[in-house]
Amino acid sequence: MDLPPLHTLAAFEAAARCGSFLAAAQTLNLTPSAISHRIKTLENWLGQPLFERRHREVVLTETGRAYLAEVQAALGRLTHASTRLRGTHTRSLRLSVAPALGAKWFVAQLADYRATQPGIEFVLSSASTLEPVASGRADVAIYYGDPPWPGLEAYALRQESVFPVCSPALAARLGTPPDPARLDTLALLRHPLLQWQPWFEAAGLKRAEPADGLLFEDSMLMLEAAAAGVGIALTVGLLARGYLADGTLVRPFDTTIAGKGFHAVLRPEAYAQAWIRQFVRWLQVRAREDSST
Repeated sequence: MDLPPLHTLAAFEAAARCGSFLAAAQTLNLTPSAISHRIKTLENWLGQPLFERRHREVVLTETGRAYLAEVQAALGRLTHASTRLRGTHTRSLRLSVAPALGAKWFVAQLADYRATQPGIEFVLSSASTLEPVASGRADVAIYYGDPPWPGLEAYALRQESVFPVCSPALAARLGTPPDPARLDTLALLRHPLLQWQPWFEAAGLKRAEPADGLLFEDSMLMLEAAAAGVGIALTVGLLARGYLADGTLVRPFDTTIAGKGFHAVLRPEAYAQAWIRQFVRWLQVRAREDSST
């Protein structure tokens, strides 16, 4: 059978969908040079260019646009056939979730879902980025942020509020009633997706975003550090609810600010499957029911 290598077609489809080799590389968990090499291999195999290379972007040629429609249709049929074949066995849903959200919220919801969908096996992994779902190693990711994300679909779960939390012992050092000005005496724990400066402004403090202190890429590590009395952390309700419920963390101030939202994020071909769409709808209901925090 005279066909180009399948991996070159996947690289071409991702680059065309994302509009750049860099975004395609992130989607497929490859380097941009690997994407470029695979597309060049495909172009050489076909004997004509598929993209116009421009500064920081690529644009499909007329031939490339026509070829893309055929490739996407073929890959879609292949995905459908493979999914249908897998569907004759136990369905396996691969979910990627941030550690704090998985440990303090999602695992508590699993019993409810499994009671209504006993034929679905969950494969859970923890990640603080979208790489697992973008690369195809996960079917669905629960992610905090603002869409869109190239090559992925996002479905809102719930909008968040942002507020500080700390250990009860640390809260006692802020006075009665707690005085935001005393934050100067505490370590401010930081996360890349949560900035302190907007909260300072809402609390009536003239302070810039902290440039030092402790920066955590893992929100669960940050909340564990706050619970251990290391400092005060800025967080969102769905992440903090378990800690607040058991008293490990407290909210020393009433001031809150609007945050971003949690989303179910997945590739279009995953959302095309009815049973995965049903799971996303269930997630939306559960997240919105837990809106008290």
